Amino acid sequence: MKRHYLGEFEELVLLVVAMIDGDAYGFSVNQEITHQTKRTVRLNQVHASLQRLEDKGMVRSKMSEPTPERGGRRRRIFTITAYGRQTLREIKSTRNQLWELIPGKI
Repeated sequence: MKRHYLGEFEELVLLVVAMIDGDAYGFSVNQEITHQTKRTVRLNQVHASLQRLEDKGMVRSKMSEPTPERGGRRRRIFTITAYGRQTLREIKSTRNQLWELIPGKI
């Protein structure tokens, strides 16, 4: 499979999808990123990133069953793929290697 590179925000979205594991949808990803990073995130940014990640094969989605609290509407639920997991492992490994090369303490 072709190697895809992630921007910082896509990486955050992918990490949160992996963290939520099975119940990741646009709003839940948005809330978790806001909670974990203390930064303002717009829902359309999350949806766009989820779509790009799905296009790259790092997440897959399926529609949930209708829920009463959403007026019978369904959610698009995202899960991380094996390729997405591998990409996160490679990113973590690269970052760890670079951190080890920094002289002294930061």
